[in-house]
Amino acid sequence: MDILLRPLDRVIQVPPGTNLLQALQDAQVPMSYSCRSGRCGICRCRVLEGEVLEVAAEQRRPLDGDDDTVLACQTTLTEPCTIEIPEPDEVVVHPARIVKATVAAIEDLSHDIQRLLLRPAKPIEFSPGQYVQLQFTPAHVRPYSMAGLCGDAHFEFHVRRVPEGRVSGYIAQQLKVGDAVKVSGPLGTAYRRRQHTGPMLCVAGGTGLAPILSILRGAVAQGMANETHLYFGVRSPRDIYGLPWLEQLQREHPRLAVHVVVSAGGDPARHRCGLVTDAIEQDLGSLQGWRAYLCGSPPMVEAAHVVARRKGIEAGHIYADAFYAQGH
Repeated sequence: MDILLRPLDRVIQVPPGTNLLQALQDAQVPMSYSCRSGRCGICRCRVLEGEVLEVAAEQRRPLDGDDDTVLACQTTLTEPCTIEIPEPDEVVVHPARIVKATVAAIEDLSHDIQRLLLRPAKPIEFSPGQYVQLQFTPAHVRPYSMAGLCGDAHFEFHVRRVPEGRVSGYIAQQLKVGDAVKVSGPLGTAYRRRQHTGPMLCVAGGTGLAPILSILRGAVAQGMANETHLYFGVRSPRDIYGLPWLEQLQREHPRLAVHVVVSAGGDPARHRCGLVTDAIEQDLGSLQGWRAYLCGSPPMVEAAHVVARRKGIEAGHIYADAFYAQGH
């Protein structure tokens, strides 16, 4: 059975019933992967022609991909087909791990956002922009995005306290320094593309700033000089946080422009008021050749995705991490 791989224009032969990720590895085709269980979403590719059987299609979140995308680790090849795989320069392989960590600090960043620092017993390799699953107790488990880099001494997370939120309430009221936490990952496909040297659009809503900070910190650490526009959207002035970090990044990355946008109750003399999507529309012209990283609530991510596409960013160059409610 022949499988045509784009953009390599390479044909590999496999027997029916072969796992797609295994077929790619056997043929020594570069392919990103991590967990092999359909959770991390990293091994996503697109079916251009033919039919395949994807085991975990029903587990995907709404913004995980289009109907014709599949997870290679969960896909069985059943007939000849054409598969579009990611560009080789975007390949990352971070073996999924479960490590123990200890709470090193819990700090207030705003009226409802806390900074959680964990000291891991062992490191976890991850790309800037990815997230992990944190288990505080068997009943308190939730994914949170990394705000730092994998070489840091601590894992950094930003947690918004949600009214009656089970997990965020536990962190705010019961978690204490010295407690043990289980960390599983990495997960997520909205990681920084290291080989891209063109302009970048970063859009963060609320604690979506955490993975964007990781992406920008990674860019600075690698010495990337991409023109970068960050739009940080919050609901009210008291929701603004992290300005010292953003100012430091601007000093270290002279081509980084930071736009903080307040949607309600802002003072035009002090803040830019309105929606981040409107600000992007007003500020930027054609975005052809750009890459976009969108992190925050699903409505904001969806709206920013529409704007990015309308301004010319290819769908495959928009990397989104929408924060879905999962017991908070």
